[in-house]
Amino acid sequence: MVSRARRIATVARSVRLVPTVPAATRTAATRPVSALPVSALLASALVLTACGGGVHGTPGGSGVRDPYFPKAGNGGYDVSHYGLRLAYDPGAHHLTGTATLTARATKDLSAFNLDLLGMEVEKITVDGETARWNRAGQELTVRPRDDLDRDDTFRVTVRYAGAPETVTDPDGSQEGWLRTTDGVLALGEPTGSMAWFPGNHHPSDKAAYDLTVTVPEGLRAVSNGELLSESTARGRTTSTWHMARPMASYLATVAIGRFAVSRSKAGNLPVYTAVDPAEAAASRPVLGRLSEVVRWAERRFGPYPFSSTGAIVDSAASVGYALETQSRPVFPGAPGMTLLVHEFAHQWYGDSVSPESWRDMWLNEGFATYAEWLWEEDHGGDSAQEMFDAVYSGEHFDTEEAGEEIWEFPPADPPSAARISDPPVYWRGAMVLQKVRQVVGDDRFFSILKGWAAAYRYGNAETADFTSYAEKQAPGEDLEGVWEDWLYGEGKPEQP
Repeated sequence: MVSRARRIATVARSVRLVPTVPAATRTAATRPVSALPVSALLASALVLTACGGGVHGTPGGSGVRDPYFPKAGNGGYDVSHYGLRLAYDPGAHHLTGTATLTARATKDLSAFNLDLLGMEVEKITVDGETARWNRAGQELTVRPRDDLDRDDTFRVTVRYAGAPETVTDPDGSQEGWLRTTDGVLALGEPTGSMAWFPGNHHPSDKAAYDLTVTVPEGLRAVSNGELLSESTARGRTTSTWHMARPMASYLATVAIGRFAVSRSKAGNLPVYTAVDPAEAAASRPVLGRLSEVVRWAERRFGPYPFSSTGAIVDSAASVGYALETQSRPVFPGAPGMTLLVHEFAHQWYGDSVSPESWRDMWLNEGFATYAEWLWEEDHGGDSAQEMFDAVYSGEHFDTEEAGEEIWEFPPADPPSAARISDPPVYWRGAMVLQKVRQVVGDDRFFSILKGWAAAYRYGNAETADFTSYAEKQAPGEDLEGVWEDWLYGEGKPEQP
């Protein structure tokens, strides 16, 4: 993703909406406690108590206590697969969906939560049996008919419908279900994916995906991974997409519109690009080098981690940012070369190796920014050290204020949710890597870059994992000063 401060330079990039709750009480659900009269409140409390009374199970947690988004994700289970069947009518702005999650209980469960913003839930089943549910904000609490034992694999299916929401982030940017002139662009970082499907919406719980989308004829739906089928009948076009490798929910995407599609190969790797015709001419020179970027990145970072690649270029200037959606980055307009390199570097750092929490964003953005520096270094531009020096002195920036902004907080410890995509995470994160390179030397440094991507491939990592890994790969080298001054230190470090 491109930071708020960098969006204007890289691509042509209020309060969070309150989710709607059905007013009527359904036989399979209870209304949110806050909406009930006192007499019903007491009855509801008795029902919820009965859910756990006399059984060995306990409710799962409503959130994984992320330091910036404490209600994101849920405890008590781990999702291995999402099966999503969606139908969207852009004219009516109406989405119908059936989400089937396959998961494993990590504890004995009498109930568990899913994250879902807005939408109206019509029915929920667990292992084919009708389940009760309750709504409270983004929390959808599901009570299976039978308790789940630890290590049980179970399948929950949610039928839902409504008008998906646009979500306003703490930093003021928008995500979720973003309407375009001819369709929609669904983007999820950090929490917007819960606006269009229920799930465990935190990067620490990654899963495989199968997604089938039906749209009016003349439009097409593009998503992550491989296109398994596409057919048109009775005025509707249905596309089925498959992502086999684990994917964090914020990296899932659906782009619906009148796209021109091209297919090619990067070596043996299938390449699928979908471009809004309005952006085709401007995109062609850069997208024509996509295979070159992939081959270069493989030399620097190791084998490409997924079984296909490509890009989605929409005409959506109001979105204002690109996003590294897994295997197929999204651009809201024709990208420049630097932006293409940045989002493709994320396929290794952010997508394959995903952050354990949103505090670890620099492991995504610092690495992708450093990839920009390496691309320049390898293609006749400034070296990474020259980039470092220009950023450190402030000469790289258009204004003195922008040059000072990168020292406002350490990259590994943003002060709030509104600042996890601010310049220190990007620029100072990249500077951390250059300082490591200075200490350990080129051979060992590039071995660390590749080894890190391989060691945590398809998993999650936190900052402490990286510092420990780098130290183990460079025995005898003292990296403590790099961590203390550049990764966690306040203010502008002294430059030796």
